[in-house]
Amino acid sequence: MSNNWDKYFHNICIEVASKSSCLSRHIGAILVKENNIVSTGYNSPPRDVPHCGHDRFMKDVELRSVVEQILSSIDLVRFGEECPRKILGYASGIHMELCPAQHAEINAIIDAARKGVSTIGTTLYMNCIIPCKSCFGALINSGIVEIVVDDIKVYDKATQFLISESEISIRKFEI
Repeated sequence: MSNNWDKYFHNICIEVASKSSCLSRHIGAILVKENNIVSTGYNSPPRDVPHCGHDRFMKDVELRSVVEQILSSIDLVRFGEECPRKILGYASGIHMELCPAQHAEINAIIDAARKGVSTIGTTLYMNCIIPCKSCFGALINSGIVEIVVDDIKVYDKATQFLISESEISIRKFEI
């Protein structure tokens, strides 16, 4: 793949990511076959589901109770402006039950499925690091053959195991 295509697809990932309502990170993903985009996805809650802001915590009595106990001195309005997991001091990937979002790569696979488009033999471009274990498993099962990311960084040993057992090639954007 030439640098021109990498730069082009990276720019599109960033544009797709701009649609995310996530209060933590904006990630864009595109599935490409023969230099044609077959689907896109960004990290966000499922269709018609609110993001993790203040209103969600106010409606969910159990979540509100937990948050109020942990943050009795912090105004809950802050939860509409910042990622609740970050406010609570959790590392990336921890306490995902507080997050209704789906990852960008899963949303790209779902977008392809909704359109009736095969993902077999596609390349996934993303403006982030290597996908997490759950997403990586979905990428393997979806027939994706290559992943192109901003940085070759692996979340954990479980993800590394899937990488080493799969035939998916991984590389960093050449831009």
